[in-house]
Amino acid sequence: MARDIEIDQQIDQDIERDLGILKRGMVDLISEKELRKKLVSARKEKRPLRVKLGMDPTAPDLHLGHTVVLQKLKQFQELGHVAIFLIGDFTGMIGDPTGRVETRPVLTKEALLQNAETYKKQVFKILDPEVTEVRFNSEWFEAMNAADMIRLCAQYTVARMLEREDFRNRYQNNLPISVHEFLYPLVQGYDSVALKADVELGGHDQIFNLLVGRDIQRNYGQESQVVLTVPLLEGTDGVNKMSKSYGNYVGIDEPPDVVFGKLMSISDELMLKYYELLSDISLEELQTLKEAIRTGATHPKQAKINFAHEIVKRFHGAEAALQAERNFEKVFRDREIPEDIEVARIKKGKDAIWIPQLLASIGMVTSTSEGKRMITQGAVNINGTKVSSEDLTVLDVDELVIKVGKRKFKKVLFES
Repeated sequence: MARDIEIDQQIDQDIERDLGILKRGMVDLISEKELRKKLVSARKEKRPLRVKLGMDPTAPDLHLGHTVVLQKLKQFQELGHVAIFLIGDFTGMIGDPTGRVETRPVLTKEALLQNAETYKKQVFKILDPEVTEVRFNSEWFEAMNAADMIRLCAQYTVARMLEREDFRNRYQNNLPISVHEFLYPLVQGYDSVALKADVELGGHDQIFNLLVGRDIQRNYGQESQVVLTVPLLEGTDGVNKMSKSYGNYVGIDEPPDVVFGKLMSISDELMLKYYELLSDISLEELQTLKEAIRTGATHPKQAKINFAHEIVKRFHGAEAALQAERNFEKVFRDREIPEDIEVARIKKGKDAIWIPQLLASIGMVTSTSEGKRMITQGAVNINGTKVSSEDLTVLDVDELVIKVGKRKFKKVLFES
């Protein structure tokens, strides 16, 4: 009896430790009570939980925004649970309607599979390939017949679908909703049935789809999965969700110098959020870092260098991280920038500044059209990193060093 009590106490301590790790940086947990119960059962029965993360391969590359939830899956994996990375080659043909004001274009099977190959390669920079279950949801959906799909559609009502904010907004504003878009939450939910998921992870914007999965599992006679969501990561502009379309992304397969330079360009406030969601340092270490920055014991720039080094090391290796840091220091500390660099002072505003507009306003180009053209030609660098998108904006930064062409430099100071 005493031995059993001792074992239960040890399990309780372990579960509290695990929950502390898993709850870091989360937004939603539905519900903590259920997750605790599942963790206890898994430990007593020596049965790992099956933790699912699905991604549709609608674009060829992953960026740091994707890695926030991948890091969460890795935490479950490191705690001994089964990490299931589900590639939505079937759902990708439907198109996730989350956050959309119009129907997504339908991608071909060939394009999805091509993108899926890059996903498989890139996720293993985070997850352990030896203990990761990679699945494609075409496995079960291509085996379904029409009667199976009708049975699945019967599990949910149109009224419930219209509770979803983006569907409701489109309906109220007389914007079209294609019938196949209603299928998306249902088939994502059925993925959890097919995989017997105990937990499903996703971005906070996915909460509706994930909750539908709980209902679908229950309707198919399974215990409902726990839902855990993480925040959407702002891009380097500090405003919009990280996305290639906004030009504010940091791709995990981009060259080390590019990754390092982009991370050095983010604001101090955003840096701390990146630390919390992306860094491997403990919460205690993060709190110590915040205090050191507050008191002046650590300069924010050094903290940013340390973070950029950690991220480059994770995706490109220790040697590449060291070289990227040296290259950055060479540009900014060894005076490759002219000592008599001209300084432009700009008043900080609440809105992000479009880079072509910024170039024109400080006299580095004659117009925004020329600014766009120079960016397209690869002739614009900010803080040592080539600007790759003419749509890039900046917000809440204190200082930028801009180079246009081979010899035009200007330091921009943003003042309150």
